Amino acid sequence: MSGSTSRGPTDLAPAHKPEPGLPSRQQILDFIASSDEPAGKREIGRAFGLKGQEKIQLKALLKDMAEEGLIDGKRTAYHRMGGVPKVTVLRVLEIDEGEAIAVPDSWTPDDATPPPRLRLREKGKGSALRTGDRVLARTEETATGWIAHPMKKLPAMADQVMGVVEIDKAGKGWLAPIDKRERSATVIADLGGAEAGQLVMAEPVGRSPRSGVKVTAVLGDPLAPKAFSLIAIHKHGIPFVFPQDVIAEAERAARLSLSEDSREDLRHLPIVAIDPSDARDHDDAIWAEPDGEGGFRAIVAIADVSFYVRPGSDLDSEARKRGNSVYFPDRVVPMLPEVLSADVCSLRAAETRAAMACHLEIAADGRIKSWRFMRAIVRISEVIAYEDAQSRIDEGTADESFVNLWAAWRALEKARGDRDPLELELPERRVVLDDQGRITEIRLRERLDAHRVVEDFMIAANVAAAKALESKVAPVVYRIHEPPSREKLVALNDYLATFDRKLSLGQVITPGLFNRMLKDVSDEAEKALIMEAVLRSQTQAYYGPRNAGHFGLSLGSYAHFTSPIRRYADLLVHRALVDAFALEQPAPKDDLPPRTGLSDRDNADLSRVSDAISTTERRAMAAERETIDRYVAAWLSARVGEVFECRITGVQRFGLFATIVGLGGDGLVPVSVLGDERFFHDERAQVLEGEKSGTRYAMGQRLRLKLAESNPLTGALKFEPEHGAGSRIEPRGKPFSLKKKGNHLAGKRGRPGNIRHQGKKR
Repeated sequence: MSGSTSRGPTDLAPAHKPEPGLPSRQQILDFIASSDEPAGKREIGRAFGLKGQEKIQLKALLKDMAEEGLIDGKRTAYHRMGGVPKVTVLRVLEIDEGEAIAVPDSWTPDDATPPPRLRLREKGKGSALRTGDRVLARTEETATGWIAHPMKKLPAMADQVMGVVEIDKAGKGWLAPIDKRERSATVIADLGGAEAGQLVMAEPVGRSPRSGVKVTAVLGDPLAPKAFSLIAIHKHGIPFVFPQDVIAEAERAARLSLSEDSREDLRHLPIVAIDPSDARDHDDAIWAEPDGEGGFRAIVAIADVSFYVRPGSDLDSEARKRGNSVYFPDRVVPMLPEVLSADVCSLRAAETRAAMACHLEIAADGRIKSWRFMRAIVRISEVIAYEDAQSRIDEGTADESFVNLWAAWRALEKARGDRDPLELELPERRVVLDDQGRITEIRLRERLDAHRVVEDFMIAANVAAAKALESKVAPVVYRIHEPPSREKLVALNDYLATFDRKLSLGQVITPGLFNRMLKDVSDEAEKALIMEAVLRSQTQAYYGPRNAGHFGLSLGSYAHFTSPIRRYADLLVHRALVDAFALEQPAPKDDLPPRTGLSDRDNADLSRVSDAISTTERRAMAAERETIDRYVAAWLSARVGEVFECRITGVQRFGLFATIVGLGGDGLVPVSVLGDERFFHDERAQVLEGEKSGTRYAMGQRLRLKLAESNPLTGALKFEPEHGAGSRIEPRGKPFSLKKKGNHLAGKRGRPGNIRHQGKKR
């Protein structure tokens, strides 16, 4: 992570006070390197006691040294060429395990010299800085690389922006945004060779927005295959190119031989991997058989990534920075180089692989009676898609291994029912592409029992990993999902009151409470509406070393153990298990680090890396979601003008948000197209009501809407009534009645198309 660590004569401080007289080149370099303050022409002259003609000679000497490539900077502050000024402006490049990594905001050496990376030493624990922040800092080159001490945070400058070049009739360039939240284009002051229609990166050329932007990189055709994922990668700053030294280290790790003597041999068991048909890697596989007492013995075999990716290696540092793999319809940005993620670590059929095996004893009622963790060697008997596995069970053609898996799952399902975890229907969109990257189909993934089988086995193994580490008082990276906050529960209760329903806030709030409430709703439209509200009330899950339980799964202790190929959190759990249960492997006979357990730093403090990987997870989720939105918009761009069955998913003062049923494309219905009348917005009830017609629009209702616009670059859709803007939309389904107090929806008269907002004070 650090910059150059080479140290030569120029890094040595003068042995004594400089003698008077014109200094040599080496003396000047030594003084600049040892000075605690910026060393300019004045400071150098004072240090060497120069007067009169000697000052003129010093000026010429410094000019010569600059031309010779020995020093760089201004006459008020010189620094060694290739180095960093003593005081300079830095830009935060990334946050690595809570520590800010920065580069000089202005780097002038030739392109072959990459800017040095400096670790910012901030006061207090963790970083208060964020990616893109600019700081004035004092810098210092140490034996382990550059460090910097922030002096003050500088006013923010706009980050590089991405957009599409547009040229108006006057030949002026404009940068059209690719973010649906941005409404206006920005003038381009310098096209940098870019042409109309190209996707580009640009940066501001001045402090004022009127100064415009200059193009810094041309990325190509924004509608070409793989462009949508490229947009997300650049927008969110996702690392997607592995450094050559990391690739080389991964290739060395891939050649490690497995010690059969120190591993449990499970190659004789018919362990199977059940995955999506388009899975890029396979890091989990399962097996089960009856134990003869009504219960089952089971094994959850997980790729032993910790054997190949060792703490302190370049490979490990890169995996930490990425935090997780990011999955797009057209590509995966893996956490690990492909030689590991898609090959050596991936549990392929009929190939010997290193695994971490979780042995489970499952009672007839689904309780986990005991667990045991071992490093193992496995040979997966089959890798099968969810749909194919389900077909074998449904058609009665499954062999004994699948029959046993389903039988063991039925037991686990009983335990799940006793826990009563939160049951929300969250459909997932799947984009199907052809060999050229063109969209052939977009559909919602079907939820099968095969999905539940794998899910419940994985949950059991994750719980076992957390409890096993707790039993050894070992560090745990928990997967935490806290209960809803009091504020969110109050807001939810206010909303439920509009349906004559309530949530008793005096009792303990459990997932089962939400499940029973949803079960009591017979009207499907109303159920969808309440389900949306319950989902919005939930907190966001995260990683951390202090256990707060998993509310959604109704579990007291939960960790992520089952996906170390694609999640760094799971790799940390594997390393903790290695330490806790003495599963260390013999040291390799090469230059890879010998340990496979937790590093000393992680052992001492898991908070920093937990925060970092929670952040990268949220980044990945946003990038994946936005990319799907763009694919859906591209798919629908040829169907503008068609009418779709839609469901209202949001109600705001300015209009409705609706999603296409069965497809998931989300778009806006502006209030201006709803009709020639005023509309009143009830924020508490999430309703728009027309003053003249009395037509009411509420979340969950179904409408037939015409697709008016579809923008693949932003992923934005816009709808209007089936028979054109201004025509009435007839909501389908039950128009929910509100509990009114007096003239609750009454408002002042206004112009047609305006709305009157009723709700919280702003």
